[in-house]
Amino acid sequence: SMSLREHALSLFRSAVDTVRPALMLKRAVKLQGDGCPQLLVKGQAFPVKRDLYLVGFGKAVLGMAVAAEEILGEHLVRGIINVPLGIQESLQRAGMQEMLLKPDSKIQVIEGAKNNLPDPEALKGAVAIQELAEGLTVDDLLLVLISGGGSALLPAPIPPILLKEKEKLTKMLASRGAAIQELNIVRKTLSLLKGGGLARLAYPARVVSLILSDVIGDPLDIIASGPTAASSHSVQDCLQILAKYNLLHHLPKSVETVLSSSPTKPTALEDYSHVCNIIIGSNTLALDEAKRQAEGLGYATLILSAAICGEVSCVATLYCQLIRLVCLGFAGLGEGTLSDEVRGNLLQLAAELEIPGLNLAEFLQALRGLGPERPVCILAGGETTVQLQGTGKGGRNQELALRVGLGLHRAQAVETSSPLGRCEIVFLSGGTDGQDGPTEAAGAFCSPELVDEALQEGLSAEAFLSNSDSYTFFSQFQGGHHLLVTGLTGTNVMDIQAILIRAT
Repeated sequence: SMSLREHALSLFRSAVDTVRPALMLKRAVKLQGDGCPQLLVKGQAFPVKRDLYLVGFGKAVLGMAVAAEEILGEHLVRGIINVPLGIQESLQRAGMQEMLLKPDSKIQVIEGAKNNLPDPEALKGAVAIQELAEGLTVDDLLLVLISGGGSALLPAPIPPILLKEKEKLTKMLASRGAAIQELNIVRKTLSLLKGGGLARLAYPARVVSLILSDVIGDPLDIIASGPTAASSHSVQDCLQILAKYNLLHHLPKSVETVLSSSPTKPTALEDYSHVCNIIIGSNTLALDEAKRQAEGLGYATLILSAAICGEVSCVATLYCQLIRLVCLGFAGLGEGTLSDEVRGNLLQLAAELEIPGLNLAEFLQALRGLGPERPVCILAGGETTVQLQGTGKGGRNQELALRVGLGLHRAQAVETSSPLGRCEIVFLSGGTDGQDGPTEAAGAFCSPELVDEALQEGLSAEAFLSNSDSYTFFSQFQGGHHLLVTGLTGTNVMDIQAILIRAT
C-alpha cells in the first residue's frame, strides 16, 4: 500500500495537472462548424464572423497560447503575448517543448518584466498589444489570455506619463506603507490598459477573456489588474490614496495632467457589453480535483477553504489545532473538554485570520461525523504571508510545513499519552507554479516526528525558523527527502495544502 506521503504527493500532482494551461484550455474552449464557425467557451457561443486575434500576458500564458493556437487553427490571424523574461529558455531547459510555440506560429512572443517588475521590454509588448486592440473592427473577435503576473507585463501609462514616473510614484507610495490594494488602484488609474482599458480600446470587437486566477476569491478586476473587467474604482479613489500618504503636492506634472482630465466616475457597466470574462482555472478547481482523487483512494475528504491567507505562523497554528481535533475524534475523545477547548481555539484563530468565505463552525460540524474507520484528508489552498527574519533561504510553503511540524511536536510533548501518537500524520504545502521562494523546491512535507528526527541529525527547527531558513533545514534533513520538488509547472493558482491522517 502507498504511504501517506505518496498519497499526498499524488493529490498535489493531480491538483496541479488539472490547471495546467493546455488541459485547462482544451476543457474550456472548442471551435465548431465550418460555414460560420463558432468559438465555444464553457458552453457560450461566439460566432467567428471575420478575423480572430489573440493577446495574452502573465506567467502561465505561453502554455495557454500554445493550446489556443492548436484549437483555433487557421482562424487565428495574429497574436501577441507578453511573458516573463527567460521563460522560453527555462521551459526549453526543463524539456517542456509542449509548452513552447512552433517556429511557424502566428503568435509573437515578447519577454519582459525582469524580477516581476515593469520594464521597457514589458512596455514594448504592452504597446504592441495596445496597437493590435485599437485596430480591430466590429466583426473581429479578440481572445485575451490572462494569468497571474500579468500586471507587471502590461505597463502602459496614460500619456504624457512616463513609465519611470509611474514607477517612482508607486515606490514612494510603497515606502510610505501603502497596501498592495492601494498601489493597484493608483497603478490602474494611471494605466491605459489596466482597469478595463484593454477592453475599451478593443471596442467594437467582441472580447473573450480566458483567465487563470492566482488571487483569493478570483476577483476579475484584481487579477492582472483587470484589463478586460470594469474597474470598481474611480479617479476620486486614486486622489484619496495620494492624499492619505501626503503625495498630492509631490506629483510629477504629467500625473497631475492625467488626473485632472480623467472622468471622475468609473466607466459604466454597459460599456462592457462586448466583453465576456471567463475563469478557466483557479485554486478551487485544483482542490476539487484533489478531493476527487482522495476519495478514490478511500479518504473521507473535506475542503477547508480556497482562500487561506494571513501570517504563516497563525495559519500553521490553525492546521495544528485541526490535526489535534481529528486525532481526538479518532481516539473517541471528540466530545470532551479537550476537544471543546481545541474547537474554541480554532474559532478564535479563524476570526483573527479573517479568511474570506470560511464557515469554520460548519466545517467543524462535518469533521465531527468522521470516525477512525476511514483515513481523513483535509485540503486547503490560498496564499500565506511571511514576515522575514534573518538572512535564510526558503519560501512560504516550506516555512509553513516546518512550523506545522514544530507545532505538532510541541503539542505531543505537552499532552501525556497524546492522541497524536496514535495517528499517522502527513502535512504537505506546495506552490502550484512549482516554485517556493528563490529555490528549486515547490514546498515541503512534515510529520510530528520531524523535529525529533532532525535533532538527532543536529538540526534545530527553531533555529532555522528564527533565520527564515526553512529551505536549508529541509535540504540538510534526511538528504532533502522532505522537500517537494516538481519542477516548473507552467501554471499558477497559488498554494495547496493537504493534511492526511490515519489511525494506527
